[in-house]
Amino acid sequence: MDKNIKELTLDELKQKLADWKEPLFRAAQIFSWIYKRRIQDFDEMNNIPLSLRKQLKKNFSLTEIKPKEVLTSSDGTSKLLLQLKDNHCIESVIIPAQSRVTGCISSQVGCKFACRFCASGLSGFERDLTTAEIIEQVLFIKQYAGANILTHIVFMGMGEPLDNYDSVLKAIRIINSPEGLTIGARRITISTCGIIPGIKRLSDEGLQVELSISLHAADDTTRNYLMPVNKKYPLKELLATCHEYFKKTNRQITFEYILIKDLNSDLQNAVKLSTIVQGLNCKINLIPCNYIKELNLEPPNKIEFLQFKDYLVKNGVHVTVRQPRGEDIHSACGQLRLHYEKKLK
Repeated sequence: MDKNIKELTLDELKQKLADWKEPLFRAAQIFSWIYKRRIQDFDEMNNIPLSLRKQLKKNFSLTEIKPKEVLTSSDGTSKLLLQLKDNHCIESVIIPAQSRVTGCISSQVGCKFACRFCASGLSGFERDLTTAEIIEQVLFIKQYAGANILTHIVFMGMGEPLDNYDSVLKAIRIINSPEGLTIGARRITISTCGIIPGIKRLSDEGLQVELSISLHAADDTTRNYLMPVNKKYPLKELLATCHEYFKKTNRQITFEYILIKDLNSDLQNAVKLSTIVQGLNCKINLIPCNYIKELNLEPPNKIEFLQFKDYLVKNGVHVTVRQPRGEDIHSACGQLRLHYEKKLK
């Protein structure tokens, strides 16, 4: 028993059953037990022959993670601190809105990219998550969402999804599969700090997923400071890759832009941002930064925020605003894990 069964796609499970000389239709039954009924023990699969259940138990595990702590905000946002088999912890977030429930999930334990506005990397990078660990986050979110139906998935939790490309893409295919978790590709968003080779690979996948890029600055000097990854993948190359991505996929790109007081939130930065996105089918998602004591960051005042937004809109840029959620439960990436680890010291 060295592999979680959630590592397998439906076709891979069929191949395993063929190797065991079992009927292939059993694969869909097993998937249904795992993803529709969310069972925790192979013995619960009461329409699967006992001999096959024993074979499954001998060769596979069913569970990788367990809940460590669940916090619910006054605005309805819930944050799950989840413990892995090796005792590392990751975070997932449930974000309810009027017509949708979004699950925000992690792709790595910690992060190696050290963005200055994010708490995920403050404790360093440990490892990639497996496909099973990614999928189990979604299953826990569905469980804790209760009567609210999970409609959207965003890879905006801990870690860089395109740095764990193979596990993330395999998880997405299972999440999207009709036999799996049945969440439409257009309701799944991959958020990246700008890993150019990963964006190029994604453009060839034939998946209708949403691509969100953490931009957060409109010049290399500021972005180098905020996001060291920019030194390897600078803005000019990143934006050229975005143009190529749109040509291949015909999919609009979202640029995330966290507004940080005294750093990137004045009118001069709005002018630069408006200039560099001209001619690209994109939208800018403006985000007032979370106050994070450890990072000494705070959002701009309301007037500066509105001036920044209004300039973009007047210059024909498609703008949305993401309101901070769950601030009273440390819902920004990595914050709950950081607080938990501090308690252990």
